[in-house]
Amino acid sequence: MAGSGDAHLRDPGAFDDVVLRVENLVQEFPAGGTVGRLAGRRAVVHAVSDVSLDVRRGETLGVVGESGCGKSTTARAIVQMPRPTSGRVLLGPGTDDEVDLAATGGSALREVRPRLQMIFQDPISSLNPRRSVRDIVGEGLAVWSSASDGPHQEARVDEVLRAVGIDPAVAATRRAHQFSGGQCQRISIARAVVLDPEVLICDEPVSALDVSVQAQILNLLEDMKDRYGLTLVFISHDLSVVRNVSDRVAVMYLGKLCEVGDADAIYERPAHPYTRALLASAPEPAPSVDPSEAAVGDEVPSPIDPPSGCRFRTRCPRAVERCAVEEPVLRAVGDDHHVACHFPSLWPSS
Repeated sequence: MAGSGDAHLRDPGAFDDVVLRVENLVQEFPAGGTVGRLAGRRAVVHAVSDVSLDVRRGETLGVVGESGCGKSTTARAIVQMPRPTSGRVLLGPGTDDEVDLAATGGSALREVRPRLQMIFQDPISSLNPRRSVRDIVGEGLAVWSSASDGPHQEARVDEVLRAVGIDPAVAATRRAHQFSGGQCQRISIARAVVLDPEVLICDEPVSALDVSVQAQILNLLEDMKDRYGLTLVFISHDLSVVRNVSDRVAVMYLGKLCEVGDADAIYERPAHPYTRALLASAPEPAPSVDPSEAAVGDEVPSPIDPPSGCRFRTRCPRAVERCAVEEPVLRAVGDDHHVACHFPSLWPSS
C-alpha cells in the first residue's frame, strides 16, 4: 500500500470550493539507535509519508485506519502542532485568501489560526482544569483584539454554549472536573467554533466517550456543521461512525493512504485489500466483503523500518514480488474512487 501521487486531489480551479488542500505531507520523528537496512543512519519514525488530501467547503472527510496508522499525527501536522517535516497545507487554495500553513510562522500563522480549529480525543485533559468554562471558551476571542470587548465576548460565549447544549448561567463559572466526559466534549466543541472557523479537525472526538453519549455528540457535530457552515475532517477508527458522518473517506495504513473516495463507494465497493480487511473485521461486516478477509497475516511492521514497495505487502494475501519492489500510486478505479494497489478488487461500471 502506498498512497503516493495526487490523482485523487480535486483541481481548485474546477472546484473553487476546495477549502483545505494537503500536498505531500511528511511527518517524521527521531528515534534512538539504528535499524537493519538503515544501519549507519539515525533511525526515524516515518509517522506520515507523502499524504495528500483535500476537502470541499461544507464536506466531511473521514480519515480511518487502525491505531498507529498516522491519523492523529496527520491531523496535528495540518494544524501545525507540530510543524510537519515537509509538504504543503493550503487553506483556501486558489483564492485570494490562500495561505500555506506549513510555510507560515510567527504572528502570520497566529492570525490564520481562527480559520482552522481542532477538537481533541480526550475531552477532559484537553480543558484547562484551573480555568472556568467561560474563560476556556472565550480565550480565543480574547486573543484577537477585534473581538475582545467584554459585552461582545460574553454574548458570543453564551451563544455557543447554548448551541452545544450547555446552560451558561449554570456552567460558565464552573471548572472542567465538575462535568462528565460528554459535557466536556460539548465545551471543547464550543471552544472550537467560537471563532467561526472554516475548517474543524475532529480527532477521534467520541472514542473516549460512553457509547450512550457518542450518538449525542455526533448529532451535535452535524448540527454545528449546519448552523455555522463548517467543513469537517473527522478522524476515527470506528468504521460505522465514519460512514454515517462522512461524505468522502480516506483509508490510512502505516503512514500512507491506500484508498480515497466517496463514502458509499468505499463501503459498498472496497478495492484495497486493507480496506476490505477493515470492513470484514467490523462486528457487522459490510455485505461487500467476506468476514474471512479480516484475517490478514503477521503484525503491523514498525514505522521505523517500513517494508519496501507496498507497505501492506507483508500482511496482504495478494502480495507478489512486484509489491516488494514497486510502490503503487493512487489511481482511479471509479468515479471519485482511487486506490493504491497493483491488484485491486474491481467491479463493472454501472
